Amino acid sequence: MRQALALLLLTAGIFVALEIWFGFHMAYSIALGTIVVMAIMISLTFLWLWQRRETPLALGMSFSWAGAASVLGWWWFFHVLHGPVVMNENGVLFVFLGLYFVGAVQHFVVMQRSMGIGIRVFVLPVLGAILVAAMVSLYG
Repeated sequence: MRQALALLLLTAGIFVALEIWFGFHMAYSIALGTIVVMAIMISLTFLWLWQRRETPLALGMSFSWAGAASVLGWWWFFHVLHGPVVMNENGVLFVFLGLYFVGAVQHFVVMQRSMGIGIRVFVLPVLGAILVAAMVSLYG
């Protein structure tokens, strides 16, 4: 836990230093780009682990990290390219969100199997997440 907190403080300090030296937009671009590239590498690593059948969570983790890389990558390119019109309200983003969603659902499936919970109970957190998101979006 200490190592993780120390790494968090160090990383935040580096990003703040980047902001001071290069300004907010460049620091944001470097930070976001870094996590996008790391997410791609993590996704590919989990895909490899799934292919080797090392862990039941590997495919879900691969989908989740690929979804994170895709969604964050979309916003990184949007930022770097200064908000091109072609990226405004583009349905391709829903494919990336779908990839992320499938990864999350696969995590719930693994948890459901590990806990021995029936499939009907497993669906509740997913439906609950959709309901919360819809309510916040509609009434927020």
